Amino acid sequence: MAQVFVNSRIQPGKVVVFIKPTCPYSRRAQELLSQLPFKQGLLEFVDITAHHDTNEIQDYLQHLTGARTVPRVFIGQECIGGCSDLVNMHENGELLTRLKQIGALQ
Repeated sequence: MAQVFVNSRIQPGKVVVFIKPTCPYSRRAQELLSQLPFKQGLLEFVDITAHHDTNEIQDYLQHLTGARTVPRVFIGQECIGGCSDLVNMHENGELLTRLKQIGALQ
């Protein structure tokens, strides 16, 4: 079930961030990405605590990405890591380049 749930969210051309609302790193990732001019529907924050199988979701994220911590940030179908990775990509200009490449920005 967790595998189907996660895989149904990850799509080419879209940015998906698996979060927990109480996590400061999740909130930081949300703040950073929310400031960017995404096309409607191409940025999604998925609160994994809203589902009864949170642990199974995190286990599958670990299987998929090598880490079960949140946030887990996917640009298209590739996981770029967590909050620190996202901030580093933004600071060196790589984030905007990648988002433009997948057509996610206005």
